[in-house]
Amino acid sequence: MKNYSVIVFDLGNVLIPFDYSKMINKLNDIADGLGDHFEKLYRDNYEAGHRKFERWQITNDQFLDLMMEWTKNNITREEFCHIYSDIFEVNKEVSSLLPQLKEKYQLVLLSNTNDIHKKYGWEKYDFLKHFDKLILSHEIGAVKPEEKIYKAVEQFTQKPADEHIFIDDIKEYVDAAKNLNWDGIQFTGYDNLVAELQLRNIL
Repeated sequence: MKNYSVIVFDLGNVLIPFDYSKMINKLNDIADGLGDHFEKLYRDNYEAGHRKFERWQITNDQFLDLMMEWTKNNITREEFCHIYSDIFEVNKEVSSLLPQLKEKYQLVLLSNTNDIHKKYGWEKYDFLKHFDKLILSHEIGAVKPEEKIYKAVEQFTQKPADEHIFIDDIKEYVDAAKNLNWDGIQFTGYDNLVAELQLRNIL
């Protein structure tokens, strides 16, 4: 049986499910077809917009300049930030595991995210207090599945790679962790997560 000392959680769609359709619907309410127009541009330019912003290769102002263009200046920057970030909810079942896990393990959050989503969306959630460290893509300058962001976790924990276990809903990101000699669980739901943790005598 492996000796785990660090449990690393993804944020989006593990601890906080998100739904961009909420944003699209709100934009469509503001101007007919605006949300659909925005969604196509956002999807077609995902690397140039979303991913660059997550890596902090563009600043808040540069990102918002682009977003104002894509929303045809129908809303203010502040309104955009609120609508763009009002897409999250807490998975209460998963977050309820954190206090128990915290008793025995270092807890680290590892997320591809951005400064606007953090400030206007998820920073308010109480479960964050259970984490010893938040490793965020826009602060590291790298995104999963790039090695640099996983190494930032190891740099913080100062624990051997094989003592880390990573929980993420995206298989590619879990596989990248495994390639660095971490263990990994692809999150498909609360029951599956509990079963996988129990299998490893973590719960």
